[in-house]
Amino acid sequence: MSRRVRVAVFRPDDERIDDAVELLSSLGGDPVPDPMLAVEATGRTPEDAPYVVLTSKTGVELAADRGWKPDPGTTLAAIGPATAEAARGVGWEVDLVPEEYTSAGLVTALEGSVDGVRIEVARSDHGSDVLTDGLRAAGADVHETVLYRLVRPADAGRSTELAADGELEAAAFTSSLTVEHFLEAAADRGIEEDAREGLSATIVGAIGDPTRETAESHGIDVDVVPEEATFDALATAVVERAAPSYRE
Repeated sequence: MSRRVRVAVFRPDDERIDDAVELLSSLGGDPVPDPMLAVEATGRTPEDAPYVVLTSKTGVELAADRGWKPDPGTTLAAIGPATAEAARGVGWEVDLVPEEYTSAGLVTALEGSVDGVRIEVARSDHGSDVLTDGLRAAGADVHETVLYRLVRPADAGRSTELAADGELEAAAFTSSLTVEHFLEAAADRGIEEDAREGLSATIVGAIGDPTRETAESHGIDVDVVPEEATFDALATAVVERAAPSYRE
């Protein structure tokens, strides 16, 4: 008989955490929802440009809520399928989704066609320099608009206490910022080292290489990076990796 794997999940406290809990439960996990991100809108919208790059579902929703839509003839690029689905859901045509759902993947997809072209990158205040630096290196005239800020919720950190007490089997980090906020929440409680040690005894998943690199730079060993940088793939990989160790 199998035991349910207790998995900490750090998605924002909206439908994404609800969807994550539902998915992990369906996979046989025992989700520990601990949102490490809250969205603070800036009230800005993307500037018009021949190319507009959107890097999250949240960015799409905020821009749409303020009445923005791409001009006719604009090439609209989305970092991955969730962002593209959100854009199509508000009536926008998506022209490009890279094969690799990362900033580096977007650069690879665009670099051959943007020399001398203005590109608008609309995203959070914690967007990776890999995207903007890579596009500039490809010759693009890059402008960035911060649509929202990502902050740590004041009550975040339940999972750090469970990790410190050895009561987690797995953790699924969905961005570099979730790693940093996890450690900050642990530090606020005076248990950062215990939480790190607790993670060393769990299966730690990172949604992609940038998140993995951040975790490892903070001394957290990462066990799982799914081939596809989506939460569905991450959750599935983490539970599958953790479950064989919890049989009775």
